[in-house]
Order: sequence, then C-alpha cells, then structure tokens
Amino acid sequence: MRSALRASLLKMTRLFHGFVGLFKPEASQLQGIADDSPPGTSGADTRLSSVFMLLLAFVVGIFGGFGSIAFKAIIAFFHNLFFYGSFGLIYDQNVHMPVSPWGVLVIGVPVAGSLLVTWITKTLAPEARGHGVPEVLNAIYYRDGKIRPVVVIAKAFASAISIGTGGSVGREGPIIQIGSAMGSILGQIIHMPTRQRITLIAAGAAGGIAATFNAPIGGVAFAIELLLVSINARTIVLVAVATVTATYIGRLYGGLGPSFDVPKLALFEDHLLRLYALLLCVPLGVLAGLAATIFIRSIYFAEDAFDKQIKNDYVRHICGMLAVGIMLYLFMRLSGHYYVGGVGYATIIDVLRGALNDPLFLGLLFVAKLLATATTLGSGASGGVFSPSLFLGATLGATFGNFVSVMFPSLGLNPAVYTIAGMAALVGGSTGAVLTAITMTFEQTRDYSVMLPIILTVSLAHVVRVKLCPDSIYTLKLVRRGNHVPQGLEASMLHHKHARHIMSTDFRLMDITEFDVANLIHRRKDDPRYTVVVRDGEALGIVEDSRLFLLQDEAPETAIDSRYFPVIGSTNWSTLMRGMRRYNTEMALVFRRPNSRKVGDIIGVITPRELAQHAGSDVELLD
Repeated sequence: MRSALRASLLKMTRLFHGFVGLFKPEASQLQGIADDSPPGTSGADTRLSSVFMLLLAFVVGIFGGFGSIAFKAIIAFFHNLFFYGSFGLIYDQNVHMPVSPWGVLVIGVPVAGSLLVTWITKTLAPEARGHGVPEVLNAIYYRDGKIRPVVVIAKAFASAISIGTGGSVGREGPIIQIGSAMGSILGQIIHMPTRQRITLIAAGAAGGIAATFNAPIGGVAFAIELLLVSINARTIVLVAVATVTATYIGRLYGGLGPSFDVPKLALFEDHLLRLYALLLCVPLGVLAGLAATIFIRSIYFAEDAFDKQIKNDYVRHICGMLAVGIMLYLFMRLSGHYYVGGVGYATIIDVLRGALNDPLFLGLLFVAKLLATATTLGSGASGGVFSPSLFLGATLGATFGNFVSVMFPSLGLNPAVYTIAGMAALVGGSTGAVLTAITMTFEQTRDYSVMLPIILTVSLAHVVRVKLCPDSIYTLKLVRRGNHVPQGLEASMLHHKHARHIMSTDFRLMDITEFDVANLIHRRKDDPRYTVVVRDGEALGIVEDSRLFLLQDEAPETAIDSRYFPVIGSTNWSTLMRGMRRYNTEMALVFRRPNSRKVGDIIGVITPRELAQHAGSDVELLD
C-alpha cells in the first residue's frame, strides 16, 4: 500500500516538474560562451519558452480587448460631458450626434478639449501627441521595444478628449499605441530578449485594432506589415492568439456585426464582374494615390506651419481647434449634421448606403475633412489617421462613382463599389499597409463581391503615392527626425548561415613568448592574414595584419585583441552578431567544441572583413 502510494506521489511530482519545465526559459542561444562571460551578459539572451510567451500573448490580448472597450467608454464620457453637459458612457459613433444645446457656443467645445489635451501631452507624455503609430515604430527600432507605462494613461485620455470634443481624428492609432504599450510594459516587467518584447508590442497593437474594428484578420495583417521585425510561425502565432482574444472580448461590447453594416452589393452576373466596372478602378486608384499624397503632406505641412507661427503649445492648439469648432458649427447650421467632427463613421455609413450622393457635396466633405484632420493633428491633438483615411476614401470614391453614374447613366454602375474601393485605397495608400487595407475593408463591410475592385484600387493608389511621396504617413514623421525605419521585410540568407560558413581559415598560431610586432610587420605575401596568440596552450587573442602598421611604436601587447567572442562552427549569424555586440568586440574565434579555449580546437577566425564579405553576397539576393 505504502509503495503504491509512494509511486503515485513520485509520478505526480514528475508530472508537476514537467509542467513547470514548460514555463522555464529556453537555453541560451549563444553557443560557445564560456563561464567567464563579461559582466552583464549572463542570461542576456535567454529566450522565454514558447508556452510562456503564448500565455503572455493571451494576457496582452485581454488587455487589448478590455482596453478597447474602456477607451470607447472614455470617449463617450467626454463626448456627452462636453457636448451635452451630461454623464454617460454610451455613444454610438455610427449614428449622427444630435444638435448640442450650446448653440453657437459649440464652437468652444473643441477649444476646451484642446486645453486638457495640451496639458496631458506637455505634462505626462509628449509622445501621446499625434497619431501614435510612429511612436510605436520608434520604440521598436530605436528604443529596444521600451514604451513608458505613463503613455497608456496619457494616450487614452488625450485621444479620448480629442475625439470626444469633436477633433477630426480616429480611435485606431491611440488603441494601437495603448495596446503596444501594454505589451511593452509586460515585456519589461518579465525579463526577455528585445525580439520577444517587440513581438508582444505587435501582439498588443494587433489585438487593439482588431477589437476596435471587429477585424481579427486585419489586426494580424497590420502587425505583419508594419510592426513585426521577424515573421515566422512563432511570432505570427503569438499575434494571432492576442488578436483572437481581444476580438472576442471586443465583441462582448460591440456585437458580431461589421463596423459598417450596409446592404450587400450585387455585382456578379453569371459570376463575372462587369469588365468596365473593374476598369474604372484604374483612374480611381490614381486619384486615390494623389489624395493619399495630399493627405500625408497636408498633416505635416499644418504641423510645420503651426509650430513656426505659434510657439506656445496652448495657444497653438487653441487656434487649431477653434477653426475645427467653426467648421462643425457651420456644417450643422447649413446641412443639419456636424459631419467632419470625430471619427466620422456615421457619415461613412450615409455614403455607403447612398444617403449622400451629390458629387459636389461629397467633394466638399472630402476637402473639409482633409482640412479638419490636418488642423486637428497639426496643432497638437492626439488621435489616429485610420478613420480620417476611411472618410476621405469613402467621399472620394463616392464622388467618383456618382459622377460617372451621372455622366454615363446607361452603365448602371453602383457608386457603393467605388466608395468601398476608395476607403481601402486611401488607407493602403497613406499608411503603406496594402494587405491590411484590403483585408480590413472586407471585414468592415463583409462584402466579398467588391474584393477585385478593392485589390486593384489599393495597388494602384500605393504605387502612385510611393512615386510622389516615398514615405508613408507613419514613417514620414520618423524620417523628419532622422530616424529611418524599413518599409517592409526582406528575406535574408545571412540568418541561415553559420560560423563555419563565414570564418576564415587563413590564420597561424604563435606563442606569446615568440610574439613580436616588428617581425610581423615585415610579413610575406603568403603569410596568413591573422595571427592567433596563445599562452599555455589556450587562445589569448587575435592579431590582424592591417593593425600592425599602426602599432609599430607601441608595446607588443597592444596589437593583441584579447576580447574575442568564442563560438562553435554551428553558431548561427544572429547569435554571432548578438554575442559580438555583448562582448563589445569585432573578433570571434571558432572552436571545434563548446566552451573551449584550447589551441587544438581552433578552426577559424571571424573579423569585420568576413562579416562584410558575406553581407555583401547576401545583398545581391535582395531587391
């Protein structure tokens, strides 16, 4: 009986230890590092296990889902408070807001909001100003994936106030920055390599935008196109888990329906789209590319103009939002709705359903929204550009579609086709996220029949925009600071190469007692390029011939680079580069066995010369 009980306990103990082992960090990838590693490098590259990262992605998704719900509630609170003087957390942005009881004083609502937004961005977090995504990219590429925790609070309230008080901005950029910040904070609390922290940032951003739009595929696509610096099954799985979690939670608040619930479009006749309807997407794509360029340039032009003319932050933002307030009041007086304020979803739905079909009025809405968005962001507001892009694309596409229908009524075109295609084209053209624009527009309307016009229009818009403005609305802000980020990912063979493929075998061994700089200077052409200095049978350091001419009058020891990184032949490129960085050296010695310094185990030398040669060969494969 006792033996059976003991055996059961032993089995349970083993199962417990096995379960706990799933969450232990994986072994260090820096193969060949000896026990006497430099201070601060121990465990620096320890990667958390896949199971543990999966749990963290789930936690990030929970934050993203509930963060999206909370953010919408905060927007509703400030909207109801400032426009109607009431307290409430409900605000349906798909329906036009009622007339404010303030009358002409509604002009002051955006102004009042500007005071609070400026105080938040000046006092708590300057990076909360603007549309958010550039700051996330900056953190990924220039700050080791570290975002300050205060950004979550500052961005949430600054953006909620900007949107709630009528600023012409969207809620996607803020929720992306908020979700990214949550991923970064979690990645800083729990020690992990930078690359894993960046994956959590991408997961948080994807979860946030997916929950906001009820668009999980679009959320994954957004992370892949813009945020992930390494795309493989491991990173995509983490993003997908966070996106599914956030979307499910977001549906508890917003339901299962698409963002823009419009009637289905009957575009197929015998399962074929009319050819002329598709060909008309070509000029629309060109127009969308031009519009995307104007949109990008207008925001940064307004930012420069405000910064140059008005130095005081409060006065600058007050002036900008005063102009927006006047626009809101005039639209309400003359047309019955505020139209260009806030995210603009109600106007987009009107356009999609055909309630707004006058080409002249649609063109006026396009111009007004462009000016309102540039003024709002340029003067210092906090908010996204995704919703304004959708608004501009919808009005541009509808203007084009209705104009063609008026000119050629016999064609029987449905302007809603070009409205949806225009929405996707402005998003893809301005942000550079082509796949995101295609998938997210489909998820927002749930109408697959418009997929061909969407793909064609987005592709042409992107080509035209890149020709006229190489940087997207997200990257141009960083480029203006001197911080360049890649526009896309490229496959590199370097990551599949190992130390044995890179190393040079052109070296010789020399005992420290025989080492003499003067003799090495007068080397013959057939002498080895590198000299490995040894002492007591172990490698002491490396001497490269090109350094000797600079050290003729120095002590012999100064020619020896003793701070080399020891690796083995199977060490991959990424591990090699990270290890050399942590060892603060440009030299690596390749040994036959791990943790060996023995002379007989040396098989090669790696210096910047070898690294440059293999990097150059890799460049030949890239576009």
